[in-house]
Amino acid sequence: MIKSFQGARAPISKEAPQNIQVKDYMTTKLITFKAEQSMEEAMMILLSKKISGAPVVDEDQRLIGILSEGDCLKEIIRGKYNNSPHSSGSVGDYMTKDVHTIDPETSIFDAAGKFLNERIRRFPVVRNGILIGQISQKDVMRAFTHLRSETW
Repeated sequence: MIKSFQGARAPISKEAPQNIQVKDYMTTKLITFKAEQSMEEAMMILLSKKISGAPVVDEDQRLIGILSEGDCLKEIIRGKYNNSPHSSGSVGDYMTKDVHTIDPETSIFDAAGKFLNERIRRFPVVRNGILIGQISQKDVMRAFTHLRSETW
């Protein structure tokens, strides 16, 4: 008589692989700026909302830049240099124009890799040039808490 020394095997899952995308976890209610807004107004909004940056859009919601805390610091230094305590520039003068974006259909795994490679805290989510949301590193971390480990 031959006995098998194999233990019981777990049944093979017939579930489809998880396809969690950026659009499933991005933030859609965003604070945005217009290029013609004053830097003073933009800084007050960033401080009051406790955020470190925001996308800059045109009248058609097309992404044209992003304003960060670093951009604001440039305006503060300029004011100090000119001996002016108040900001006088516009968001368009200081915003970063070369913005790294991400597609809403990007997998959450690819988004995590993009965060590591580009060393950016958040990406605007754009479809056909139109800003539709934003995803942060924290959003990606939140997505991973909802994944089933056996389908990684």
